[in-house]
Amino acid sequence: MLITKRKAVYSFILVLAFVLVFGAGIWVGVNKIAYYVPQPGTIDFSLFWDAYSKLSQNFIDPSKIDNQKVVYGAIEGMTKSLGDPYTDFFDPNQAQRFQQDLSGSFDGIGVEIGIKKEMLTVVAPLSGTPGEKAGLKSGDLILKIDSKDATSMTTEEAVTLIRGKKGTIVTLNIFREGWTSAKDFKITRDTIVVPTMKWEIKDSNIAYIRFNEFGETLPADFKTAALKILQSPAKKIILDLRGNPGGYLEAAQNIAGWFLKQGQTVTIEDFGKGKTQQIYKAEGNAELANYPVVILIDQGSASASEILAGALRDNRNIKLIGTKSFGKGSVQEVTNLRGGSFLKITIAKWLTPKGDSISEIGLEPDVKVEISDKDIEDKKDPQLDKALELINGMK
Repeated sequence: MLITKRKAVYSFILVLAFVLVFGAGIWVGVNKIAYYVPQPGTIDFSLFWDAYSKLSQNFIDPSKIDNQKVVYGAIEGMTKSLGDPYTDFFDPNQAQRFQQDLSGSFDGIGVEIGIKKEMLTVVAPLSGTPGEKAGLKSGDLILKIDSKDATSMTTEEAVTLIRGKKGTIVTLNIFREGWTSAKDFKITRDTIVVPTMKWEIKDSNIAYIRFNEFGETLPADFKTAALKILQSPAKKIILDLRGNPGGYLEAAQNIAGWFLKQGQTVTIEDFGKGKTQQIYKAEGNAELANYPVVILIDQGSASASEILAGALRDNRNIKLIGTKSFGKGSVQEVTNLRGGSFLKITIAKWLTPKGDSISEIGLEPDVKVEISDKDIEDKKDPQLDKALELINGMK
């Protein structure tokens, strides 16, 4: 989940025209009058109005035809036709949930999901949430949600079903690599409050910093922590980006500014062949630029996490430890629509400072370390152990 907080795009003339045309279409359908809506170019919406007219005239229960839902459904179908899992339409209820996610508090199971290789996939269970406690892992495939087939669902459809009131139960049918058959996970929903980060001192002089997500409050939260780290005995830093599904680009750029010199490239926004790329550069104070650093990543590190890890690797040759990251490297821009709905549109791909694409590829660790089921059962963390070993050897 990586989005830019650009100014919302709102075209009053376009929306007004659509509403007028749609209203005319409804009137025509109700009055059974053939009507053709001319459109510029090759787009002919007469098929849409014909289909709507037939539904309104012939459906067995006309009371179930909700004109607002018809509009939402048509827009959702339009986004699905693009074949891009990250271009979505959010109706007002979905839009509200999306904002709650980024603000850090909502009712659910605390699992970030996405589409990978056309399958609904667990990107990362957030630390300490019901999803993590139930045993869900990054890379798990979600085959069913309760009794509904999830193999062709969009992420928003799945989120709608998975979310629910605290104390209620949702059952996810999960398949994991290495299993011979799928298994059911019954998970009790809870209020999910996600702190953006936490930090502590390890081995007397190492600041261990874990970022849970790149939400709106992370820059301020990290500033508070960084000032304390600068006054602490810490001389080295471990950044833990495991299980971090991403968030705002601006948050990742802000954090990078503490570790990179001003003007160094954080990421490149590639809009496609023949279009000018946009380069995002470090703009911070570089107060932590001289600290030795290693970074932990895994399959749950996505989007803004990959942006930050790629930026520090390419600019400072910082080592990545763990397993390959998720590979969510496309750029979504939020475009507000009337009534509280919005579109999240993929407009570009993210590249690392050296020009490597992240999308569908991910970042390969410099030091590969797996965590087994037995490690989890025994509460061992060989990835963190390796990070401590490497950082202790640095000067």
